[in-house]
Amino acid sequence: MPLFVNIQKQLTSYPLKIAFDLDQNTLGILGGSGSGKSMTLRCIAGIETPDQGRIVLNDRVLFDSKRGINVPIRDRRVGFVFQNYALFPHLTVAQNIVYGLQHLKRTDQRSRLAEQMEKLHLQGLEDRYPQQISGGQQQRVALARALAIEPEILILDEPFSALDTYLRSHLQEQLAEALATYSGTTLFVTHNLEEVYGICQKILVISDGKQMAYDRKEAIFDRPETYTVAQITGCKNFSQAHQISATRIEAREWGCQLDVVEPIPDDFACVGIRAHHLTFSDDANQMNTFPCWVTKTRETPHRTTIYLKLNSPPLHPMDYHVQAEVFKERWAMVKDQPLPWFVHLDPLRLFMMRSHDVGGG
Repeated sequence: MPLFVNIQKQLTSYPLKIAFDLDQNTLGILGGSGSGKSMTLRCIAGIETPDQGRIVLNDRVLFDSKRGINVPIRDRRVGFVFQNYALFPHLTVAQNIVYGLQHLKRTDQRSRLAEQMEKLHLQGLEDRYPQQISGGQQQRVALARALAIEPEILILDEPFSALDTYLRSHLQEQLAEALATYSGTTLFVTHNLEEVYGICQKILVISDGKQMAYDRKEAIFDRPETYTVAQITGCKNFSQAHQISATRIEAREWGCQLDVVEPIPDDFACVGIRAHHLTFSDDANQMNTFPCWVTKTRETPHRTTIYLKLNSPPLHPMDYHVQAEVFKERWAMVKDQPLPWFVHLDPLRLFMMRSHDVGGG
């Protein structure tokens, strides 16, 4: 594998323990603030030193605590884009991009500069200073600087966090375009679920220094195995539950029984379903369909979240079981219909989670 990581490091609040190997894909790293995401990146880059373990990149040992190997950051061939971009304010755009190329001939430096300026649409900005260009342009300069050294691994630590919504979307496209021609491995940290799903092939989930999941993005989002992984990937509907039969469970906090089609794990204790997977039905007799009442709603520019109480009217605004998320056009069609409505919890969309992580995260 191009990248092998198995490290431990004692942090202030908890021990960091991470182990994964990655081929030439883009890995997204998800986790809450202070979970250990950035520390993992910094250990791989050589900015921080693990207490023990091993890091191997393309068969080259970067760190091995048992053998006393710790390759300096300058020799690791790592391109790092920091959250604040870390551009040198006293250098021009061109000087920033070629900063790591001083060992090359001037002609080679100019060639790499021209390549990155064109690839990241920076032509005409060569002689400007960081404070003279926009945040989006600064982000592209930082990415160009990282790619110019032709790194074996590219590390992106929340590169879009300081940008507005329009710039985020635009630069995501440019990043995807740049990564399409990059032959190395990429590590990408973000809090944005749409970013990580759109850019990455695999996802690593970290919570309090502990590796909670590592798999293809489809498996992480469609079949999270624990409460913490489901929560970090955006799930809002959970209930403690127990098995009734091979194909039926009881969701205690929702006050209902549910038919399931996926195998129920031996240590099963929690059921979940994503808000956008709840649908409204005209057929009250459909499997996993229940009468429901609207407790309250919350709007975003394009969607409406509907808080629902199952099987009986709510007693107060916080008396709800599940959240359903619909586009505003759908909400406009249903909001004036008499209650109760009927909500369907698709058995194919339910995921059963293990016991040791219930209430975690």
